[in-house]
Amino acid sequence: MSHEDRQKALDPKRGRLAPTKLAHVVRRTSRFPEMLRWHEIVFGAYPVYADDTIAFVTYDDEHHRFAFVNMPGLPDQPELATGTDHVAFTHASLGDLLYTYERLKAEGIVPFWCINHGVTTSLYYKDPDGNRIEFQADNFPTVAEGNAWIRNSDFASNPIGVIFDPDDLLARFKAGEPLEKLVVRPPLPEGKGPSDMLRF
Repeated sequence: MSHEDRQKALDPKRGRLAPTKLAHVVRRTSRFPEMLRWHEIVFGAYPVYADDTIAFVTYDDEHHRFAFVNMPGLPDQPELATGTDHVAFTHASLGDLLYTYERLKAEGIVPFWCINHGVTTSLYYKDPDGNRIEFQADNFPTVAEGNAWIRNSDFASNPIGVIFDPDDLLARFKAGEPLEKLVVRPPLPEGKGPSDMLRF
């Protein structure tokens, strides 16, 4: 990098720069083997480096997507404590999301919350320490269409979504029901409000 390029990189007129990607998540755990095994099953993650104290794992071309620090005897976090609620990962399609659901269910890993947010169809899981992971598939072909739906629909009256049965959605997908129908968020059940859709 030339001196001129270095100066341009530091030019205050560039304003705010957004990061280019979310790189990794690091967890402290007293369930070290269980956490490594869960992420191996769920993500297909494998260690780039691991010893008895720390493990760096990835599932793609990033040098690590997760790191786990082995700290025996840590107390569990209380439910609904201040902190990160969940970390979300997007699948390429509804088919990929449902395939993952079926694969994990066969391994005994099932979501605790299945909800159509409108803009996404989402499955929420808990790892062995109770950290929440969201797997989602976009319900619109483009970001612009999803953003337009949020601004111009009834999203404000229900920003949570509507719970669905993943086995029913999977059966409808396998039966060939058009994707355009499968991803539409249904109305709230009679007598229920958005807060009734929450699961923890």
